[in-house]
Amino acid sequence: MRFVSTRNERESATFFEAFANGLAPDGGLYVPEELPDLNPDTVSGEAQPYPALAVEFLELFDTDHTPDQVFKLVDKSYSNFTDMATAPLRQLDDKLYVLELFHGPSLAFKDFGLQLVGSLFEDQIRRTGNSINVLGATSGDTGAAAVAGLAGKEGVNVFILYPQGRISDMQERQMTCTGASNIFPIPIQGTFDDCQRLVKTLFMDHEFRDQVRLSAINSINLARMLAQSIYYVHAFTQIPAEKSEQVEFVVPTGNFGNVFAGWMAARMGVPASRFKVATNRNDILHRLFSTGIYEEQPSVSPSYAPSMDIQVASNFERFLYYHVDGNGAEVKRIMERIRTTGRIELPNFSPDTFCSTRSSDEDIIRNIQKVHQNYDYVVDPHTACGFQEIDPEATTVVLATAHPAKFSSTIHKAIGIHPKHPTLERLREKQQVRYELDPDADEIRAFMLLNGLM
Repeated sequence: MRFVSTRNERESATFFEAFANGLAPDGGLYVPEELPDLNPDTVSGEAQPYPALAVEFLELFDTDHTPDQVFKLVDKSYSNFTDMATAPLRQLDDKLYVLELFHGPSLAFKDFGLQLVGSLFEDQIRRTGNSINVLGATSGDTGAAAVAGLAGKEGVNVFILYPQGRISDMQERQMTCTGASNIFPIPIQGTFDDCQRLVKTLFMDHEFRDQVRLSAINSINLARMLAQSIYYVHAFTQIPAEKSEQVEFVVPTGNFGNVFAGWMAARMGVPASRFKVATNRNDILHRLFSTGIYEEQPSVSPSYAPSMDIQVASNFERFLYYHVDGNGAEVKRIMERIRTTGRIELPNFSPDTFCSTRSSDEDIIRNIQKVHQNYDYVVDPHTACGFQEIDPEATTVVLATAHPAKFSSTIHKAIGIHPKHPTLERLREKQQVRYELDPDADEIRAFMLLNGLM
């Protein structure tokens, strides 16, 4: 299997190359040269243990490792999840399910991608003999999951940019209380989009990227996308056959990565009827699917669902590539228009497999209350966005993206309880270490040169 850039300006890459580069040299994102078909028996047969399904899925894309090596990577990545099912499907009502994706070490769905990415980085370091410096931006959960996967690992330093004061206290503590000397949490004044722009600027500095052997942990890294596609397959195989004819996945998302992973699984053979993009008050994706217009707002509004406080949905470029039938020049033209004007109108943009909703902060509180009252179940604020509009006719799977204890104050505001988790409680007494820098690429570049592994 080889991978191409969404902008199609360079030659294709191997799995090793696409993973190590993160961002393609022309500024595009890597996508598979062609999407393989899943084995029909995998989708319609009896549900497999999650690790076995992950091995089968990843072998379709990672042809650089041997099957035995893929098995070892998967085993290492998912052995520390606390639920035997890894991604259990919980039934709330006759046709309503929740896919719990918070049983990994950082208690968020990002663990599915970043535990694998951490294992792949270790493999890369052993294979090449070269240390690496990992750079990423986070709106909360990506940073915590990256730290969980890479803290204390030899041969890798991790630099995480995050918007100061715009993530939950527990999300910040997960990054700043590790005690690991190879973790560098960097709060900056601004939004997640500002952090993401800085990351892309540094990745496009090819001389700097080569000098520090820069690697990516954001969802621009293809390996994260592939890892997240797996739990859609896993979820579908857990649904009883008599309820699987019309299945709608409801995906809380801001950066489009999580829902794109599901759409990709559907293109490979998972018979999902629809994907509902659940946004918060920063609703660029809801407006896109409602009007066909992708338009950034002047600023991001802080919300009760901070991980979705995003105006630039980076992974939309991957979907756009398929929407224009793999025309890389057209993708480049559209992305340049977005970069310069913050707006693009896509004619004939009405993908049948997508719909969307928007939740205000008031909606989030109401949805937390409603789910707790109706089902005796507690959802975090992001997952609450997924309960904004439920189709009673469809079998609905809402993706539960994080453990509610990560957002205890919002849960308390809604239903009067403070959910707890022992992993998080241990962080309360630890000292925080962070490195405040200006939102300036030159300053961050200098900091990385001073503290990075060479």
